Amino acid sequence: MTMIETERLIIRDVEEKDAEGLFRLLANPRVNCFMDGKVNTIDEVYKHIQSSWEENELAVCLSDCDRFIGTLFGHKEEPDTYSICWNFLEEYSGKGYAYEAASAYFDYLFYEMSIRRIYAYVEDDNLPSQKLCKRLGMRQEGCFMEFISFVNNPDGTPKYENTMQFAILKKEWHEKHVRG
Repeated sequence: MTMIETERLIIRDVEEKDAEGLFRLLANPRVNCFMDGKVNTIDEVYKHIQSSWEENELAVCLSDCDRFIGTLFGHKEEPDTYSICWNFLEEYSGKGYAYEAASAYFDYLFYEMSIRRIYAYVEDDNLPSQKLCKRLGMRQEGCFMEFISFVNNPDGTPKYENTMQFAILKKEWHEKHVRG
């Protein structure tokens, strides 16, 4: 069971009590990369919650009331490399919650799980996530042109999206936080 606490947040395993907030998040994906997880019913959310226990998805909640505001998730690519992603309810954007949650999660992955490298894929039209990656100290390592398709064009053909890769090493993270 994962439990990470920050000044304003609790990051923990997804629970059934998160279903309403998770439904609001998953029913209306704000970026195309979350379209494959789109749900239409609350029953689909409960199935999603069951699978999230196996897929390293964590709920991000306000610490004062345990209200669900978003998710962090990812998986190990190699024994010491971790792919990360975040998804927050729109009404909590622009308040620093994603940065606070991701920073705490990076600390957890680097120092508790002994991860050496964290990376994230971000589509070129997802400016908030690009800004978050940069604020976290991640560097852009490349841009994969027409890398992946999450949705179709109006004519039914796949809409391929340009995808950037951002990454940070444990030693870079440590340097940034030791020197401030």
